[in-house]
Amino acid sequence: MLDDVYNKHILGLAADIPRIGRLAAPDATATAHSRLCGSTVTVDLAMENGVVTDFAHVVKACALGQASSSIMARHVIGATGDELRTARETMRRMLKENGPPPGGRFAEAMVLEPVRDYKARHASTMLTFDAVVEAVDKIEAKRPEARREAAE
Repeated sequence: MLDDVYNKHILGLAADIPRIGRLAAPDATATAHSRLCGSTVTVDLAMENGVVTDFAHVVKACALGQASSSIMARHVIGATGDELRTARETMRRMLKENGPPPGGRFAEAMVLEPVRDYKARHASTMLTFDAVVEAVDKIEAKRPEARREAAE
């Protein structure tokens, strides 16, 4: 039932999204858009030595996209590019392949597990993860040493 998806925890996250806005001087910006529902998330990211040091976002999304973005904003500072890629892949598997929810830094995303039963809601739930990884990729493409430093 949709009541499982739009539970109090998800609605609470959607109502309280930290780090709204834009960074003055991001290392990269990326936007992810869902054609299905029209949701859009734009993220600004700053990284130093392969670790996220600052983050801001503009979220124009449904409650699930907002909740997912809220989770990202709460846990992204201090994450490495590899952690963010793993979180995105784990989220994708959780939604599309009945995989387990993320653990570690992004364990709070387990609240989004009921979304797996609603394929039309997958894209909006993944927007923030896709945009953040795209921003990380842009930063690492400009500074290949960032990925090596994070791995060391």
